[in-house]
Formats: sequence, C-alpha cells, structure tokens
Amino acid sequence: MRAAPGETVAAAMQLAIALLTAGLNSPEMEAWAADALTPLDADGLGDFMAGLHVVSVLRLNELHEATGEPSAAILQRLAILAEQGRGTPSAG
Repeated sequence: MRAAPGETVAAAMQLAIALLTAGLNSPEMEAWAADALTPLDADGLGDFMAGLHVVSVLRLNELHEATGEPSAAILQRLAILAEQGRGTPSAG
C-alpha cells in the first residue's frame, strides 16, 4: 500500500536532504548514505528522484532570491564548479 502523495513527497525530500547533508560531511559518509538510503524498488527510486528534484528547485529559487541572478546563470556557474571539482576542463 502506497502512502498519500503528500507523505510520499515529504519522505522523498527527507531522503534527498539526508543524502545531500551526508555529502557535506565526507566522501565516505556520502558513499554510505547513497548505499544505505537509496531505495532499491522502482517506485521508491522514482519518489527519491522526485525528492531530489524538488530540493534542487527549492535551493535554486533560494539562490536566485539571495543573489538576484537568473536561474540559468546560477546553474551554469554550478556546472562549471562541478567540472572543476572533477578536474574536467570547462568549455566556456
């Protein structure tokens, strides 16, 4: 039996926040959290991905409100930072 949609979204967001928070602690904690918290069934994984999306959109909106920068510019800068963090040269 599936939970009510509001409960499903809340649980998915809690999982997403837990995973993102673990990534702030250490790579080892992030790896553990990804393994321990990521659902194995298709429905759970879909809900989890939706929770990640909702949390990402909320963070993007907060960044936009705090900086006044367009969301596209924020995403571009985040993508460049992610590439640099992996050691991948940026195209622009």
